[in-house]
Amino acid sequence: MTNKFQIFPVGIVEKQDQSIAITVYKKYKDALLGLDQFSHIIVFYWFHKNDSNKQRYVLHVHPKGNQMNPLTGVFATRSPLRPNLIAKSTCKIMSIIENVIYIDKIDALDGSPIIDIKPYIPKIDLILGSRVPDWAKK
Repeated sequence: MTNKFQIFPVGIVEKQDQSIAITVYKKYKDALLGLDQFSHIIVFYWFHKNDSNKQRYVLHVHPKGNQMNPLTGVFATRSPLRPNLIAKSTCKIMSIIENVIYIDKIDALDGSPIIDIKPYIPKIDLILGSRVPDWAKK
C-alpha cells in the first residue's frame, strides 16, 4: 500500500452574488452525462484555504467552534481541521448548463477545488434510525 495519493481536481466552486456553481473542467464534461436526471448531488471538495501542517495535526475540537460543546475527536465532527482536508456537501441541482452545475448551497469557499461528484441516491445515502449526539441536533 502506498503512503501518498494524488487527487486531481475535476472542477471548482464559483460563488458570485446569489449564484453558486460548480464549474467542471471541460476535459471532464462528458462525465456529467445523465446527472440531470438527479435532484441532488454529493460534492467532495478540498478545504484549500485551511491547509497547513499545524492544522492537519489538530485531532480534537469543540464541535461547531462552540466551547460549550464537548471536546471531540475530528473524526466525530464535520470540522475543517483534519488530517486530510476532504469535505462533503449534499447539494440540490438547480440546473446544468454545459459544464456548469448550478446548485442551491454548499459549505465551501469560492475557489474550492472539486475532487469528485456523485449522485444522491436515497436508497443508498439515506440512513433511517441513525443516531447523533445532542450537540449535532442543534
